[in-house]
Amino acid sequence: MLLLRHGQSEWNALRRWQGTADPPLTALGRRQARTTADVLVRLGVSFAGVWASDLQRAEATASILSRRLGVGPVVTDPRLREAHAGEWEGLTPDEIDREWPGYLSNHQRPPRFEPFAAVVGRVTDAIRAVVASLDGDAGAALVVAHSGVIRSLIRHLGAVDGRIPNMGGVWLGIAEPSPASSATLRLGPGHDRPELVLGDMFDPAGVVVSGVDAPGEDPGDQSDDADADGAEQR
Repeated sequence: MLLLRHGQSEWNALRRWQGTADPPLTALGRRQARTTADVLVRLGVSFAGVWASDLQRAEATASILSRRLGVGPVVTDPRLREAHAGEWEGLTPDEIDREWPGYLSNHQRPPRFEPFAAVVGRVTDAIRAVVASLDGDAGAALVVAHSGVIRSLIRHLGAVDGRIPNMGGVWLGIAEPSPASSATLRLGPGHDRPELVLGDMFDPAGVVVSGVDAPGEDPGDQSDDADADGAEQR
């Protein structure tokens, strides 16, 4: 499975936190999706299907990928939506810093921000549904979601996450059951169910990214190297 972030949205370009708000892709975002599809073609990966969050920035990205890869139709699932950002939806980092001083630098979140456990719970349910629908010989699943969703899953699987650029993501694999590991997620009850295994990050090499430093929403409550290194750029 390749789990990708969507292309640049209008609010990414304005550096506004989105959460479950639904701004469309920019022209650059659509171009990023087309270029990423070409990258995937060159990699020679066979995809069995395309899934996406039902928010239009993810669904539109998935539709572009689907058409250019010749795989589809896109299956949307609201469980793949970005974390609800509560009081921060629509705000820029500067506006957040004025109203909630120190929150971003300390990875704190406002009261109505969707809890980490809730995000992980619904996203893993969606991934289980994708895995259950796959034919083992048909190819990989291509799933388009959001930065906070991907970062939450990476943290849940025990790894230290970094910021995810538009069209960046992570490869996930399926492994036979093994002793408990911080990098696996069992896909169902019992000890004989397959596990989801964290693979390499997907680097959208050759994809034009905006010079705008969009927030790259994350679940908070944990520092990560990318945010620490980029604090001055926020």
